[in-house]
Amino acid sequence: MVEKLAEKIGIKFNNIDILQQAVTHRSYLNEHRDYKLDHNERLEFLGDAVLELVVTEFLYENYPNPEGELTNWRAALVNGEMLAKISGKLGVEEFLMMSRGETKDTGKARQYLLANAFEAITGAIYLDQKESGYKAAKDFIMKNVIVELPEIIENKSYMDPKSRFQEEAQDKVGITPSYKVIEESGPDHARKFVVGLYLGHELVSKGEGFSKQEAQRNAAAAGLEAKEW
Repeated sequence: MVEKLAEKIGIKFNNIDILQQAVTHRSYLNEHRDYKLDHNERLEFLGDAVLELVVTEFLYENYPNPEGELTNWRAALVNGEMLAKISGKLGVEEFLMMSRGETKDTGKARQYLLANAFEAITGAIYLDQKESGYKAAKDFIMKNVIVELPEIIENKSYMDPKSRFQEEAQDKVGITPSYKVIEESGPDHARKFVVGLYLGHELVSKGEGFSKQEAQRNAAAAGLEAKEW
C-alpha cells in the first residue's frame, strides 16, 4: 500500500519499510503489538534537521535579505501548518498508521500528525538514498516546500496577523488599528477573551482566545480575511 505513496512523492525507495515507518504514529504500536516496525519519531527528528538545513541553505544562497527576514521566511516554510498543508497535497493522510482514537480526531491533532509525518518522510528519504541521500531529500524539499516561498513573500504570510493588518491599515487608510476586550468569561484559571479589532470607531472583526494576545491575533487574522480596503 505504501508503495503508492512512494509513487506520489516520486521516490524509488531501496527499503520501502523505512517509508512505512515514516507514516507510523506511536499510537498504532500500542494497539498492534506484533507490528514489525518502529514508530516515526526518530525519523521525524532527523527530517526536521534536514528540512531546516535545506531551507536555510536555499535562502542564504538566493536572497541577500537581513537575517531577521530570512528567519521569518524559513519559519513560514517549515511550521506545522505549512507542512500539514503540503502533506495534504501529497495525500499522506491516506497512508497514516494510527490508533482508532487518533483516527477519529480530524482537527488540530490530525494536522500535527501530518506535519510530523512530512518531516519523517524527509528523514526516510535522506537515510534510504545512500550516498545521494542529501541530494534526494533536497530535491524533495525543493519540489514540495521551497515552491511555496513566492506566495509567502507576496502575501506577507511570514508576518504575524497583527503586524500584517497594521501594515495594511496604515498603508490603505492611514489608521493604526486598536484592540478592545469585548467580553470575558470562564473561571480565573481558564479565562476566555473576546477582543474586537477597530479602525477608528469601526469594528472590523472579533477574535477569541484564552489570553488577550491570542484573541488579538485571531481578531487580526479574521480582519485580514474580512476587510476589503
